[in-house]
Amino acid sequence: MPTVELRFSAQPEHVRTARLVAAAVARRAGVDEAVLDEVRLAVGEACSRAVGLHRSHDITAPVTVVLTEEEKAFSIEVGDGVPGPGSDPSLSGAPRSGSVASGGPDTEADIEDEMGLAVISGLVDDVEVRSGVDGGVIRMTWPTASAVVLP
Repeated sequence: MPTVELRFSAQPEHVRTARLVAAAVARRAGVDEAVLDEVRLAVGEACSRAVGLHRSHDITAPVTVVLTEEEKAFSIEVGDGVPGPGSDPSLSGAPRSGSVASGGPDTEADIEDEMGLAVISGLVDDVEVRSGVDGGVIRMTWPTASAVVLP
């Protein structure tokens, strides 16, 4: 199970690099050429979201992108360092953007966050969004050529 890990400071200009690396690794993993634009767009949205969360919460830790080639799938996890709601009592007044705990989106940043998640969900069939004490992760998975069964 080959893995590539990318870490970058939460600067918008690094998102392009993450998109390019993701597309190159996805291609090598066997993701269909027709899907590579979706991979680029989804990674761009997820990384932009993580950068925005880091900047709005003054997190200095890097954004992480883990690209994993599995037997019949290729997955990308984009992680941020912003603890989820309920994981730290000091954050109770400032839940993650648009979370259920916050009662839905309240600010422009919350609405942008929700829009980013909606775009990702529209691009990727298999998406998982989770958050915890160490931060949040968006996991996106695509089938590879080895997963395609020919008649």
